[in-house]
Amino acid sequence: MKILVADDDPVNRRLLEILLSKWGFDVMVASDGNEAWRALQNPAHPRIAILDWMMPGMDGVEVCSKIREDKTRAPMYLLLLTAKQATEDANGRFESVADDYLAKPYAAHELKARLRAARRILELEDQIEGARDNMKVETTHDPLTGLWNRSSILEILHREIHRARRQSSSLAVLVIDIDHLRQINQQHGHLAGDAVMREAARRIRGSVRTYDSVGRYNGGQFAIISPACDRSGAMSQALRLQGTICQEAFKTFKGDLPVTISMGIAVGCNDHQAHELISSAEAALANAKKSGPSRLELVCS
Repeated sequence: MKILVADDDPVNRRLLEILLSKWGFDVMVASDGNEAWRALQNPAHPRIAILDWMMPGMDGVEVCSKIREDKTRAPMYLLLLTAKQATEDANGRFESVADDYLAKPYAAHELKARLRAARRILELEDQIEGARDNMKVETTHDPLTGLWNRSSILEILHREIHRARRQSSSLAVLVIDIDHLRQINQQHGHLAGDAVMREAARRIRGSVRTYDSVGRYNGGQFAIISPACDRSGAMSQALRLQGTICQEAFKTFKGDLPVTISMGIAVGCNDHQAHELISSAEAALANAKKSGPSRLELVCS
């Protein structure tokens, strides 16, 4: 783990560097508070900092304060070294910004114990952040396809409707249905149907623009929210998707399966509501499926 040592005394700084390297840390050094702050601007900055309280330029407390003000920064463990007791600081400045302090002169085993605790705290912080990220993914994404789930794609649609109004631009909604998915499940089993859904999701995701949003809408259906997309653009996108999905058979453990899609497309302007666009796309899909598989229908709301 990387660690930053900031101390204006070259002897103290060198002794700390030797000690910390012996304990397995990757050590960076700074000779004053300003140099320490510059080092901490690097995206790959250390997660632990040992800062002398009294330094030229910014002192240790000022460096800690600037670190704490940056809410986008990954959690850091800040240890202040001071020749005075923390209780002597009338303003209580250190308590609000640093995680701990160590009075000089300190024993090596005491510093090592503080750093061992710092490691554990940072590891727990990372585990909590990872669990939070995983929970967010689980609540916003479809577990089978990895796409946005229904509630998330509808939320995105509402956001894009508001954006379209502000920018006076058009917005396209495409609802895609895997033709005969029920028959695939019945003839080859639901695992084969799941494989078809995953492969369809992969092909769709690879065919849309980077700023389009794709979600699993309902059962064997997908929804694409395509901002700044007019009638011509929506038709081009629909034909491209149809070609990408239908040209090659889907490889599954039950063999290669031919797959086709039907599609309903609705293009709206800045005066439409989200439910109107998605309902229009669903109605267009229903009309397309009445004509048989591998059909698409577009409506301009």
